[in-house]
Amino acid sequence: MSPLFASLGAWNWLILGLALMAVELLAPGVFMFWLGLAALLSGLVAFAIEPSWQLQLLAFAFFSAAAVPLWRKLARHRSSNSEGSPFLNRRTEALVGREFTLEKPIVEGDGTVRIDDTIWRVRGPDVPAGSRVRIISADGVLLTVAVV
Repeated sequence: MSPLFASLGAWNWLILGLALMAVELLAPGVFMFWLGLAALLSGLVAFAIEPSWQLQLLAFAFFSAAAVPLWRKLARHRSSNSEGSPFLNRRTEALVGREFTLEKPIVEGDGTVRIDDTIWRVRGPDVPAGSRVRIISADGVLLTVAVV
C-alpha cells in the first residue's frame, strides 16, 4: 500500500477532487463537495511545495476536517437569510388577519372567498355573498373567518 501512497502527486489529488465533485452532482447532499474541495486544496499544496505522501494525506485530512465547520457556518448563515420569508411553504398562515369579500355565501358554516386568482373554502357564521370577512385561522386549505 505504501508504494501506492508514495506515487501520490498533485495531479492525483486534482483528479480525485474533480471526481468527488462529480459524485456530488450525481447524488447531491453537499458532503462530497467539501471532500472534493479538500482534495483540490491538497493538490494545490502538492503543486506548491511537493510534500511527501504522508504530508499530502495530512493536508487532505486537515482540509477535510476544516471543511465541516466552514460548511456548518455557511449553512447557518444561509438559514438565517431565509428567515426573511417566514411564510415560505405556509401560504395559508400568511392569509391570517387579512380581510376579503365572500365569493359565495356562508351557508351552514361553509362558503368560499376569492383570494387573488384562487377560490378558498371558508368556515364561519352564516353571512350573504359580498360580505367582508377577516381570516382568523387556517387549517390546511380550510380558512376560518369572522364577519368584519
